[in-house]
Amino acid sequence: MVVHRLMVLSAAAVAALTSNSFAGPCSLEIDRLQTRIQAMLAAEAAVGPSERESTSALLHRQPTPGSIAAAEERLREVSATRARAFSEALARSRAADRAGDKKTCDQALADVLRTIAPLPPGRANE
Repeated sequence: MVVHRLMVLSAAAVAALTSNSFAGPCSLEIDRLQTRIQAMLAAEAAVGPSERESTSALLHRQPTPGSIAAAEERLREVSATRARAFSEALARSRAADRAGDKKTCDQALADVLRTIAPLPPGRANE
């Protein structure tokens, strides 16, 4: 699962990095963010996926094969959704950069950052 996520995001990163050598208004920021994301993905892949303990686990109940499978599926779905959101936002930032649209590029980069580290529930409008 981790390998799949890493492959998807790495493929998106390679495609984005090799798509154009033109230096637009936010190319440097895109490249810096790309380096940061690659380091983060490598660290996540080394650790593996995780999820918070459930209430049942805190009560010393053993997980069932079904509950383990359900948790793994949730993690796959979250990972795939996050990978798509990251890839789409990065593609928008590259397209805006090629078009010379700094404002749209900055917004897309902010979307990438939110994908990496979403704001806590009470701060979603920031």
